[in-house]
Amino acid sequence: MKTLLVDDEELQLIRLKNEVEKVLPEGSEFFCFINPLQALEKAGETKIDIAFLDIEMPVINGIQLAKKIKAINPKINIIFVTAYENYAINAYNLHASGYIIKPVNESKIRQEIDNLRYPIEILPTKSLQVKCFGNFEVLSNGIPVKFQYSKSKELFAYLIDREGAAINVNELNAVLWEEDHKSYLRNLIADIQTTLNSCGANGVFIKRRSECFVDVDKIDCDAYEYKKGNPDAIRLYRGEYMMQYSWPIFDAK
Repeated sequence: MKTLLVDDEELQLIRLKNEVEKVLPEGSEFFCFINPLQALEKAGETKIDIAFLDIEMPVINGIQLAKKIKAINPKINIIFVTAYENYAINAYNLHASGYIIKPVNESKIRQEIDNLRYPIEILPTKSLQVKCFGNFEVLSNGIPVKFQYSKSKELFAYLIDREGAAINVNELNAVLWEEDHKSYLRNLIADIQTTLNSCGANGVFIKRRSECFVDVDKIDCDAYEYKKGNPDAIRLYRGEYMMQYSWPIFDAK
């Protein structure tokens, strides 16, 4: 997560960074500026996820800075940090994500981070990405994976849902159809193997005798990250899980 922090008072900027660091996940990047014009230049060079902006600053105030940054990156989360309440309407008109009255503290920052207007995307670390929140989607290096059969995608979704557990072909058949379609099931299994191998995701899908499973260590998955407690994944979940299918149930505890 990349975060921009701007305040023309150095001590306030240091305090803000210290408090924000307590809330954001480990590995987050911070870009701190006393000069708002330098901050604007940085926003043009790097895709920023969240910007904490003081409002009353010389040369260009926080409201003006926010407008310029949003022109560069419309989906950025702007959180204003100010000693004054009278700018709230301006912030609302800019569709800001949050508004914090100084002095800042961890509690105020956490409340705004937990209610971001634009959820932060989880940066992929593996070549195959699986999105379960909302509709189920499979991507290879950010590009949607196209299976030959729609049922192949649903079969793969079921294996993703089972989180690496080996599933017997009889169970798979029962999930996808009420009657016996084991011959067609073999076509789906072959389709998954061929499709994933063609996009370089070898070894993700495994078939052994009468069982199938996925290697979860070779997949980036929002649902898996949620269960690990990744705060970015937790913020992505809006109560919708593999919406195009009738069988999935996500335990959000």
